[in-house]
Amino acid sequence: MSVSKTSKKKKKKVNQIPIGIALLILVIIIGYSIKDLGPKHPMSWMFGILFGYTLRSSRFCFTASLRDPVLTGGTSLTKAVIITIAIATIGFAGIQYGAFLRGEEIPGNINPAGIHIAIGAFMFGIGMVIAGGCASGTLMRVGEGFLMQVLALVFFVIGSLWGVKHIEFWESHFFSKGKALFLPDALGWFPALVLQFGLLFALYILADWFGNKSN
Repeated sequence: MSVSKTSKKKKKKVNQIPIGIALLILVIIIGYSIKDLGPKHPMSWMFGILFGYTLRSSRFCFTASLRDPVLTGGTSLTKAVIITIAIATIGFAGIQYGAFLRGEEIPGNINPAGIHIAIGAFMFGIGMVIAGGCASGTLMRVGEGFLMQVLALVFFVIGSLWGVKHIEFWESHFFSKGKALFLPDALGWFPALVLQFGLLFALYILADWFGNKSN
């Protein structure tokens, strides 16, 4: 009976504050130790830590934003991703338009679209559903200690290296046969932004309608 009572007692909560302080000191030490490599490295280190903490705290997941509407009908993350893309569009458009006004090369990866996009998207979709997360979600859960995601990360690295090894094949047979389209070049900057935000707004309305209908 005493054992039963003991089992029902709540476990004493471990004080994690000392662990947090130790980790914070370790993060600062590592950031300081790589300062000689250039300012880019400590900044990337700090942004990576903050980005991971934000993902972990908000439970933000790109995979769930596409998976949940199909499996559960929930569209909260879908709408969050659409808002994120809209905010990112403002930043990217500002940077690219600034380069355009200065007569500089437009920054960003403007690559040809084609059948290789569909093939890659299909393969990535299957992989992320099986693994239970995309790249950022996998890294986040590895940090949480999920062993399944450690296995997924190993094969994620293997697949990436395999893809890099055969990148010339994909470039010569698929990438070079596609057509790169930069909307501001085709439509002008203002119409391109109107089209971009109009499509995002329409997707948000559709996701909101679908979520309300499912619930």
